[in-house]
Parts: sequence; C-alpha cells; structure tokens
Amino acid sequence: MSAYLAHHDGLRWRRSSRSVGMNNCVEAARLGPAQLAVRDSKNTARPPLRFSATAWASFVSALKS
Repeated sequence: MSAYLAHHDGLRWRRSSRSVGMNNCVEAARLGPAQLAVRDSKNTARPPLRFSATAWASFVSALKS
C-alpha cells in the first residue's frame, strides 16, 4: 500500500497502489507498532475495524496463497 495517503482523524490512511481511484477500496492506518485500522474508502465516517499486526499479516498471507 503506497499510492494514496490521506490524513483524517490524526491517522495516516493508506490506499493500495493498485487502486484505480474509483473510491472503492480498503484503506489502512497504523494505530501504533502492534495495531492496524482498516476502513472502507466509500464510507470513511464509519468506525474502522481494528486488527493486531499479527492478525493482519496472517490475513494478507492467506490472501496471497
């Protein structure tokens, strides 16, 4: 994730570099060294989901395989 950066609510939201700019993707922001917030770019007003770094890494690994 690197192409799009947004600052909102004090977090630095990142969007995948593979996003096509249609505002239909997932954004992520670090909540510290061990947590990650994830939100839907279409509805940024909703509270983000929170994941531990370990849980998120496991999820991404499973998607790749």
